[in-house]
Amino acid sequence: MRILFVGDVVGRSGRTIVTETLPTLIRDWALDLVIVNGENAAGGFGITEAIYQEFIDAGADAVTLGNHSWDQREALVFIERAPRLIRPLNFTPGTPGRGAAMIETKKGQRALVINAIGRTFMAPSDDPFIALDRELNACPLREAVDAIVIDFHGEATSEKQAIAYHCDGRASLVIGTHTHVPTADHRILPRGTAYMSDVGMSGDYESIIGMDREEPLGRFLRGYPAARFTAGEGPGTLSGLAVETDDASGLARVVAPVRIGPVLEPAKPTFWRGN
Repeated sequence: MRILFVGDVVGRSGRTIVTETLPTLIRDWALDLVIVNGENAAGGFGITEAIYQEFIDAGADAVTLGNHSWDQREALVFIERAPRLIRPLNFTPGTPGRGAAMIETKKGQRALVINAIGRTFMAPSDDPFIALDRELNACPLREAVDAIVIDFHGEATSEKQAIAYHCDGRASLVIGTHTHVPTADHRILPRGTAYMSDVGMSGDYESIIGMDREEPLGRFLRGYPAARFTAGEGPGTLSGLAVETDDASGLARVVAPVRIGPVLEPAKPTFWRGN
């Protein structure tokens, strides 16, 4: 199975590069499953129903969230009628929406997409290790599903790595989101799970983690806020991770970063060239 995970979409700049680029990537790389993290898509804070639909119309099979899931209050309502919008699994019981979704891929296979959130340097949430164990035990890779993708939304690299090794061999991909800075540690873990500590953001990289530079920089210099953060509006760069899994095992065969845009060094998976 050919999987593309697209990192945190930030504001209009991120939405534009993703929605304009995704249909071509799906066609040229013959992608089976596309997942987009959309928790910063609405001006940098949350997601709206219209934006969710933009991603689905562009070819996304699932949209994951994170700590900004409810910044747009409408998300608390429309998530119930958006079956492919996935908020963190380990939010408080009774939270609207779902933390995992079974997705039928573009070629008719079954993929389980799970979203979980870290507890280190983040708002309180339930134990992600226990929550993930529950999902993975209920829907084992190979036995019940062809691929499992876990979006782990966390601040601490150590917690992300711990989650990845905890799930190694039980998931096709564990991908870190939230910090908006792509890491260089993409690899396949010893038991066959693809991993990257943070996939980075899709948005304006001439910014401070996606926000227009003036106010974040001013807060560091002044020591207090003077205005609201606003998303950067420069040309967007798409950051993602490409993974190909083995159909027999559901585990990763190859993995490569994806970077398309004007700021970061370009990167594309060489193993899909010519398709």
